[in-house]
Amino acid sequence: MGRMELHITGDADADQLLSDDAFALLTGMLLDQQVTMESAFAGPEKIRTRLGSLNPATIAEYDPAGFVEVFKERPAVHRFPGSMAARVQDLAATVHAEWDGDAAAIWTRGNPDGPEVLRRLKALPGFGEQKAKIFLALLGKQCGLQADGWREAAGHYGEEGSYLSVADIVDPESLVKVRASKQAAKAAAKAAKA
Repeated sequence: MGRMELHITGDADADQLLSDDAFALLTGMLLDQQVTMESAFAGPEKIRTRLGSLNPATIAEYDPAGFVEVFKERPAVHRFPGSMAARVQDLAATVHAEWDGDAAAIWTRGNPDGPEVLRRLKALPGFGEQKAKIFLALLGKQCGLQADGWREAAGHYGEEGSYLSVADIVDPESLVKVRASKQAAKAAAKAAKA
C-alpha cells in the first residue's frame, strides 16, 4: 500500500500517526461515534503519547482500569471513556490474536477483494456495517487499497466525488462539506421519524 498523507484531524502529529500506523487508523475509526471526526481520529495520538506505544499487544494487556484512566486524562480521548477504552482494548486484542498484531493484514493478507475486506472489518469488535463500509472507503480513497470491488462493497461511501464520511476528508474544505452532509442526513432521519 502506498505511503499516504492523511489530513483528518487538523493536528500534524495526530495525522502523521494515522498515516504511519494502520492500527492508529483503525482505532480512530472505532472512536468515531458521538464525538467529532477530528476528535475521534486524534484519539490514537493521545493514547500513544500517554502509553508510549500504540502496539496492539501492549494495549490488549494493559490493566483495564488503568486504560480507562488513560482515556479520562485531559483532554479526554473520548466522552465515554469507560465503554470506549474497553472497545479499544477488545480491538487491540483481536488484532493481536487474529492478525499477529498487524492491523494492515486485515486488508492485505491473502490479497482479499473488496467484499472480503468488508467481511473482515465487520468481524472486528465495534465495527458494524456502516463503520466497516466507511473504513473500506477510507482505505480505497486515501490509503491506496487496490482490492477488486472495494467501491461497490463500500456502498455509497465508495462513490467518487462524494462528501459523506471521513473517507472524503482531505483538507479543511472537504471537512466542512462532509460535516454539512452528515448534518443534513441527521436532519432527514429525524424528519422521517416525526
